[in-house]
Amino acid sequence: MNREKIMEYLPHRPPMLLVDFTEVIGDEAVGYYDVKGDEWFLQGHFPENPVVPGVILLEIAGQISSALLSDSIKGKTPYFTGIDKVRFKSPVKPGDRATVRAKIIKQIKSVFILSCTAYGSDDRVLFSGQLTFAIVER
Repeated sequence: MNREKIMEYLPHRPPMLLVDFTEVIGDEAVGYYDVKGDEWFLQGHFPENPVVPGVILLEIAGQISSALLSDSIKGKTPYFTGIDKVRFKSPVKPGDRATVRAKIIKQIKSVFILSCTAYGSDDRVLFSGQLTFAIVER
């Protein structure tokens, strides 16, 4: 799905829409965001050595993961309720593509726990962990 399709179910809009493409393959969401270098979050993090902040990487993963929940979140808002077992392995810099692979590992009513791993352009692991979302009426 391109950005226009993603915005049909995800409530995020630029500059907080941090997904360029995502798709569901079997039971897994796979998507990416290309770090251009002019993003607002890189302006002060860090001026001489721009690195994507970890919280932004988690947001990218959350938005890509939402492809798995697209039917559940139309007209609703997915809120982070937990971020567990996250380990950052490699910095993400301008010019990098962050590709995320995510799977649902548990669902309890409108709460979803997903396992996510992000990879860089050269297949290095950027981070891995579990994200928990609650789907709430807008």
